[in-house]
Amino acid sequence: MLSWAQEVGQDPMYNGVKKFYNADSIPWCGLFMAVVAKRSSKQIVKDPLWALNWGNFGKHTPTPMLGDVLVFIRNGGGHVGLYIGEDSTCFHVLGGNQSDKVCITRIEKKRLYTARRPNYINQPVNVRKISLSSSGTVSNNEA
Repeated sequence: MLSWAQEVGQDPMYNGVKKFYNADSIPWCGLFMAVVAKRSSKQIVKDPLWALNWGNFGKHTPTPMLGDVLVFIRNGGGHVGLYIGEDSTCFHVLGGNQSDKVCITRIEKKRLYTARRPNYINQPVNVRKISLSSSGTVSNNEA
């Protein structure tokens, strides 16, 4: 994760990232999202290490779809990841710092703070709702 902080911090606008993120023990879901955004040429939010700040990314969407940024509330803060799909009660989220790794996990829909869609010039045709089976453990705290 320290190399991700160095990568994101190369941009002078986000230089504070590499100064703040100086140990792998610091929660890193926001750092994961910053790396994904940077590598896909999307704008990174101000203070990207704070998960709830991703609530300012792109534009709000009432219906999350493939590739959207999902921001969740959790005890002690927030969590951020990417929409992969959903079942009747949970979103399936690709994110960092989920069981201390990058993986897909299920997070209850009732914890959703906001869903944000990138500001596409031409939205890809595969941006759509994905229905998945409700199998697997439900995450309760991503810290």
